[in-house]
Amino acid sequence: MKTFDEYLATIPNEENRAKIQDILQWIGQEFPQLEARIAWSQPMFTHHGTFIIAFSVAKNHYNIALEAAGLHQFSQEIKAKGYSHGQMLMQVKWNQELDREFLRRMIQFNIDDKKDTKTFWRK
Repeated sequence: MKTFDEYLATIPNEENRAKIQDILQWIGQEFPQLEARIAWSQPMFTHHGTFIIAFSVAKNHYNIALEAAGLHQFSQEIKAKGYSHGQMLMQVKWNQELDREFLRRMIQFNIDDKKDTKTFWRK
């Protein structure tokens, strides 16, 4: 995941950096068809030129961006799992475990839902 090395180096907390690195590597292994890239200073994955998922970090949490359609699709489950979300991203506190099966389903939803999308963002 050399694509993300420079971004990861900007995360000052070693434990938080390792957590994000592990998630990014896991996505790369689980979804080898996705392209890893940095855009808007964030690590993200795209598929056939369309956005699938991105990450950003803050002091007390990290964000998972899925676009509004993905968040709407999983809104109730996000809340039930104890995560919070806004219109475009889900927040996971650094001390929370990320449910990887849930993450897998969210990524797969975006891949499937955007299979015929010709633009970066949903219209």
